[in-house]
Amino acid sequence: MEELDLKELVMLFWNRKLTIILILAIFITVGIIYTMGFVTPVYTSSTTLLLAKSDSTTGTTDTITATDITLNSKLVSTYSTLVQSKSVLRQVIANLGMNLNEEELKKNITVSQEKNTEIIRISVTNENATIAEKVANETAKVFMQRVADIYKINNVQIVDQAEISTTPSNVNHTKDVIMFACVGAVVAVMYVIIANMLDTTIKSAEEVEKNFKVPVLASIPLYNFEPVKTKGGKKK
Repeated sequence: MEELDLKELVMLFWNRKLTIILILAIFITVGIIYTMGFVTPVYTSSTTLLLAKSDSTTGTTDTITATDITLNSKLVSTYSTLVQSKSVLRQVIANLGMNLNEEELKKNITVSQEKNTEIIRISVTNENATIAEKVANETAKVFMQRVADIYKINNVQIVDQAEISTTPSNVNHTKDVIMFACVGAVVAVMYVIIANMLDTTIKSAEEVEKNFKVPVLASIPLYNFEPVKTKGGKKK
């Protein structure tokens, strides 16, 4: 490909502006069709839990200390594994009496730590918002019981129960359309550049001088001659 200066590059894209607009329009249309018709909406409900220690003598609940189980990345990882364990998931399914697939349920449950806090969040995603809410709350209850059974302490408290979400968590029409538009812009630029590389025709005297390093002495313009009609209707 011959070298192009900035002006030539701008003119190259300007001359192909209709093609670029057409490609962009096609990708934006595909993006709209995809996000409106092919994305299955799913809903996410979350339960937040606080790690605390329970004083068996006074019955009070204090914030967990360094001498107890420390909430850190390792603890969140441990709890995440525990939440997604077979014993917890099977108990959740049994308690709810729902026809849920254990492996699918495991994939749809996530556990995360709120930054710089002692709060963990259990989130459940499902195509049915009601199921997501019920599973999230039941998972938290079963998880708390499992922690009590394993560690022999009651150190997990529910802060906020999950609620039914009315907004899909995986649908963002604006974002999807912008992504398709960006892809269309890249495709349009690549098409223009490749088309220019494959085009070996000479379009101007300047290109002759640039490519062959010889001056152009003369050029013959093209005219569209139309026959002149006489008064009698005959053509000359």
